Amino acid sequence: MGILTRTIANNLGENPNPGVNFRNFIINGKMIFDRRGGPYTSNGYTLDRWTMDESTDGAVTVSQSGDVPAGTNFSSALKIDVTTADASIGAAQYCGLTQFIEGQNMVTANYGTSDAENMMLSFWVKSNKTGIYCVRFVKEAGDGTRYETPIEYTISASNTWEKKTISLSPTAGGTALITASAGAIKKNANAGFRIMFSHAVGSNYQATNNTWVAGSDKMGTSNSVNLLDSDSNEWYLTGVQLEVGSSTTSFEHLPEDVELNRCLRYYFKVQGGPSQNYMNFGMTSTNGTNSIMFMHFPQMLRGNATISSNGTFSSNVPYGAGYENTSAGPSLGDMGPNMCRIDFTTPTSHAAGLNGRILLLNDGTGYIDFDAEL
Repeated sequence: MGILTRTIANNLGENPNPGVNFRNFIINGKMIFDRRGGPYTSNGYTLDRWTMDESTDGAVTVSQSGDVPAGTNFSSALKIDVTTADASIGAAQYCGLTQFIEGQNMVTANYGTSDAENMMLSFWVKSNKTGIYCVRFVKEAGDGTRYETPIEYTISASNTWEKKTISLSPTAGGTALITASAGAIKKNANAGFRIMFSHAVGSNYQATNNTWVAGSDKMGTSNSVNLLDSDSNEWYLTGVQLEVGSSTTSFEHLPEDVELNRCLRYYFKVQGGPSQNYMNFGMTSTNGTNSIMFMHFPQMLRGNATISSNGTFSSNVPYGAGYENTSAGPSLGDMGPNMCRIDFTTPTSHAAGLNGRILLLNDGTGYIDFDAEL
């Protein structure tokens, strides 16, 4: 290994396994990207790549926090704040934080063969609620069978950052499910694997610790604490790394532009400025009040996206006399992984094909976003 290569490897935190790039299956494990713009008070995606799934009589808020473990290189954490307590979790209730992983990104795990690899999950966690928690591991069905196992970890000290490691064996519990052909992770752009940090687990979703089973929704064990039992409870997470091997390595600090591009594969957002913000899209008129624009994404999306928008939009012919608010749109037309067509309408009719038009976002809180999440 040359001097430059060795330096890059060290900067990425690759010791003690130099030369193994992108060994962390988790994206945004150090919680630095929050491009949707929290805090988040409902189910769905929160910080980039992390989705919240809460189904209890309580409520939580998810946000990005600057509270991080001392002596580390982390600058951000994900915070879950219980805002409405549920002291008695029903059998069919649950709460947890999940990241889905594309199947084609996990080929080195060798699931579905006798050479299936052990994996290690490491992370930093903090909460005022001590006790036994669980991480749920899911091998998605793909062309085989869906297998799951919850594995326990313990928060020992209140309000103290602790580093945890979990070993995930392909034969956990003495099983041979993962090493058989039905245990294979399908190598495509769909979800092939997931991890879930559980915070409340009803009895319907409890299973044996560290034992693979066929089926679904095995989120924790009967020992799992209920984080939602008090609205004073908080839970923090950062430095999440899932990797092949039987021992953990130092956290892989990828350059931020590299990690951002990984996030852009799943979600892209165009945000408004302090006042009017040019969307910078080439536009053409079609007929009457209809116009279209074509947009190239900065990173190839995982698959076809859904579009949503918020705010007031206006448009104008370049160097025209004035702007007019759009009467409908923007809405998604044709879609591909690299670009899409966006349709919108204006109050004023114009001749077909004669004019280009510029689209503007009239307020700083508005946006257009494209979601290709798993």
